[in-house]
Amino acid sequence: MAWFFIMLLFILSCFLLSWLSSHLIHSLIQIAKYLRWREFIIAFFVMAFAASLPNLFVDLNAALQHKPQISVGDLVGGNLVDLTLVLAVAVFFSRKGLVTKSDMVQKSALFTTLIAILPLLLMLDGTLGRTDGLVLIVAFMIYTWWIFSEKERFSKRYHTHSDAREPIKSFTFFLWCLVKVVVLLALLLASSEFIIWSAAYFSSALGISLSLVGILIVGLGNAFPETYFSIVSARKEENWLVLGDLMGSVIVCATLVLGIIAILAPFHINDLYLFSNAMIFLTAAAIFSSVFIITGKKLTKKEGLGLLLIYIVFLIVEVFVKK
Repeated sequence: MAWFFIMLLFILSCFLLSWLSSHLIHSLIQIAKYLRWREFIIAFFVMAFAASLPNLFVDLNAALQHKPQISVGDLVGGNLVDLTLVLAVAVFFSRKGLVTKSDMVQKSALFTTLIAILPLLLMLDGTLGRTDGLVLIVAFMIYTWWIFSEKERFSKRYHTHSDAREPIKSFTFFLWCLVKVVVLLALLLASSEFIIWSAAYFSSALGISLSLVGILIVGLGNAFPETYFSIVSARKEENWLVLGDLMGSVIVCATLVLGIIAILAPFHINDLYLFSNAMIFLTAAAIFSSVFIITGKKLTKKEGLGLLLIYIVFLIVEVFVKK
């Protein structure tokens, strides 16, 4: 009966994540209005960091326990999910597709593609050492410097609609929103951790390898908050929030998170070939998503379907063909 209760708690945790994410989005919007920050910045430096916290704790713990397969699988699988499944779902829930005309979005798309591939290149020798970690952290600092150097874009006021949402006028309310964000992030982290733990429990019971656990279960579990965040934002036509969150999650996980892990717990992977399919599909997803964003100035439902198909084909190859 243990598996039944764990399954029940797993489902309840998923619903809890949805509820927490909804309230977090509202608080982020209020903060953005008060600070007059652009949606892209808020999504990147707040939601992306929040979504990356489970990755940092889980992956660092896995590396310290000499189980780097989980760390690498989470990185590759999670970024693949973000650039295919989550982005596609966001496009489907938007009314007119995701507009990507902004120069900042298009340049960030190119940077995201390079960053998504960079860790894969560094791990071709089967190791990820402290030097590699420094390279990844420097790459993150370069992007951060660039995005903050765009002063006009950074300080541009958050877009408001002609509805009941008004800019925050009370500093006290602003501080209260900050407190709510901290509390919600902590609860999100706890919920995400349980989802990952319970998924790993079932995978262990089914005899699934650590690499497959990292790629399919941990990576997908860590992407749940981003998925819900993207759906809600897309329905509200908050394109900046969707793109900023997804690009930010990919960049933060592939540079800052993995860089910290490499510096604190450098590791060697003997069975790197187990990740070959995932790495190939991640490279393809990064390139295709970047091309869609730059060329069409808009992500349509047809292109969203293309990204979804990439993930479906990956699942077929990874679960059935590879087996």
